[in-house]
Amino acid sequence: MIVLSGASASGKTEVAKFLQKNYGIPKIITTTTRKMRVGEEDGRDYFFVTIEKFKEMIENQEFVEYTFYNGNYYGSTKSQIQPNRCVVIDPQGMMAYKALDNNEIVIFYLDCDDETRFQRMLQRGDAREDACIRIKNDKKVFNREVLKLADMVIDSKKHNIEEVAKLVYDNYKAALEERKK
Repeated sequence: MIVLSGASASGKTEVAKFLQKNYGIPKIITTTTRKMRVGEEDGRDYFFVTIEKFKEMIENQEFVEYTFYNGNYYGSTKSQIQPNRCVVIDPQGMMAYKALDNNEIVIFYLDCDDETRFQRMLQRGDAREDACIRIKNDKKVFNREVLKLADMVIDSKKHNIEEVAKLVYDNYKAALEERKK
């Protein structure tokens, strides 16, 4: 399983999309208590559950990790951990996946300088003020200690999305082969 992490606009979501489209590695489906949006489908975009059901799943220790964000719960279940799948996660999630000590999980951190990320946010339509806030908040969460959780750090400024995805894919396959020995 490929775990991707990195600060806002580091390229992790685009890399995940590329991995699915070009290498057949789909993102796992996470579980949430938020309401389904127009065009979303249960079991495709998320597993949509009630707060009561989510809390029951917590009690039953079904989650690798979960968080409460913006009034809703989000989490990835242990049942979604499978080879040749991908998850995009924050540092708390990285710690949870690392703690599983599973040889089939390879963690990648996409590193990128603040100015490049800021410009990417503006290019994708984020408001300047929002981009500044995200850069500031990311400094607290995505510190240098987080890099130690990764099996590999990739500077996403030095490579385009296709190159980063190829690095992730090739190194994922190599890590799995090495760990079999």
